[in-house]
Amino acid sequence: MQRLLITIGFLILILGLLWPWVGKLPLGRLPGDILIEREGLRLYLPITTMLLISALITLVLWFLRR
Repeated sequence: MQRLLITIGFLILILGLLWPWVGKLPLGRLPGDILIEREGLRLYLPITTMLLISALITLVLWFLRR
């Protein structure tokens, strides 16, 4: 458990340092992300982005367990 927490912290640190470049990626604006805008309402459902991030996290954790 300690190794997992340290790894997650390290990944968050790396992501924070790379944020100027990561922020330019089209995450959150992918086809399949739903945006509903009406008067007084803005609903955003990043379905495709969530699936992509979930797959990446699954792959990283799978490689760390091997």
